[in-house]
Amino acid sequence: MTTQQLTMTQALVRHLAALRVEMNDGSIQPYCAGVFSIFGHGNVAGLGEALWASRGALPTYRAHNEQGMALAAIAYGKAQLRQRIMAVSSSIGPGATNMVTAAAMAHVNRLPVLLLPGDTFASRAPDPVLQQIESFQHGDVSASDAFRPVTRYFDRITRAEQILTALPRAVSVMTDPAACGPVCLALPQDVQTHVFDCPEDFCSPT
Repeated sequence: MTTQQLTMTQALVRHLAALRVEMNDGSIQPYCAGVFSIFGHGNVAGLGEALWASRGALPTYRAHNEQGMALAAIAYGKAQLRQRIMAVSSSIGPGATNMVTAAAMAHVNRLPVLLLPGDTFASRAPDPVLQQIESFQHGDVSASDAFRPVTRYFDRITRAEQILTALPRAVSVMTDPAACGPVCLALPQDVQTHVFDCPEDFCSPT
């Protein structure tokens, strides 16, 4: 198996950019049309860098309100008859929680959207950080846990190689006629930049 060294978010972005879907009219289109994002503490250094490097294959659209961009992404999925999606990315604190209402709306209406909130450091070394929403009673809880009841699939990526199984599972939920709905992959700040040996097949899925 041929591999290449990539950061977790580079692998995530390249996989998303390579996905294709056959539409009802027979045309082949990119499955993910792009990413709405408000960059801040928790998603700019890792995911932001990866998106910039792949901007030609997966466009990024700057937003001004997290709930608004999530609703726009959900509307896109509805307009595309659930055949294509858009992703949304936010910072770790209020930016993430601003998307929860939109996620609930997508959940009720079985509409696909890929939520990529930044999350607190998996190492917990810098703690707390700017805008972090913390729980003093639960050390493993962050703002992203608010997505658990309003998504069809939730995962927190605490090791870079976990993206190899988590992202395909998320896509399988969004493309399942019965289980279709919002999915959330919470991305801790440090893990976003962790490098691992990524199989080249993951970056060019069939």
